[in-house]
Amino acid sequence: MTRQTYFIADLHLSENRPDITAAFFQFLDAHIIDQDVDALYILGDFFEVWVGDDYVTELSTEVAKHLKAVRDNGTPIYFVHGNRDFIMRDKYAKQAGMTLLTEQVVIDLYGTPTVILHGDEMCTQDIEYQKFRKKARGWWWPRLMLAMPLWYRRKVAQNAREKSKMNQAGKALEILDVTEQAVLDVFAKHQVTNMIHGHTHRPDVHHYQINDQTLTRTVLGDWYTQGSYLVVTAQAQNLINEPFAQA
Repeated sequence: MTRQTYFIADLHLSENRPDITAAFFQFLDAHIIDQDVDALYILGDFFEVWVGDDYVTELSTEVAKHLKAVRDNGTPIYFVHGNRDFIMRDKYAKQAGMTLLTEQVVIDLYGTPTVILHGDEMCTQDIEYQKFRKKARGWWWPRLMLAMPLWYRRKVAQNAREKSKMNQAGKALEILDVTEQAVLDVFAKHQVTNMIHGHTHRPDVHHYQINDQTLTRTVLGDWYTQGSYLVVTAQAQNLINEPFAQA
């Protein structure tokens, strides 16, 4: 049987979109559970918002239950933080059977060194966001936030989402996308020719010719109207976007 590794990102799971949660559970049942899968990688923005591992909801509990079943069945699950869930910590990861990874990680993907990341750090034209990202991913800001009462963190998260929507509405699409130079810098930093990321919600496969080398960048899609995932074998990488079934 062919060995496979799966990558997903940007599900933005929330109580307001039970259809996405249902599609995710169907994906696990159809492609991961009881299949010959080497690993499942979740590349950030798994939840719409994450205010701390101490905020336990029916959704977070049910998702953890399904993921833990995957892990207990023998498939490792790895998680890279996104800009919506960057303060997820070991408590929930352990509950869900996930291993937390650093922001940029190079993995051996069937003989091909591959850098995986959420991708928001490559949107360098969005100066305002990058300033916030530098603060939010530093050592002091997450600790300060997690020390605050839960009600306060929920309020901060709600205000941040509303502000983000307003900011994005007034920005050109190219500002919200990655820049080519930032992409090439990540390739050069890790000395690899293969990259997988999410964040931009623009599923596609991009190729660059640099110094007689072909660099490949695969962008995972969001799950607002589809199930977007990348399945990799020793022979190929296939980006698949499956529209949700109509109710």
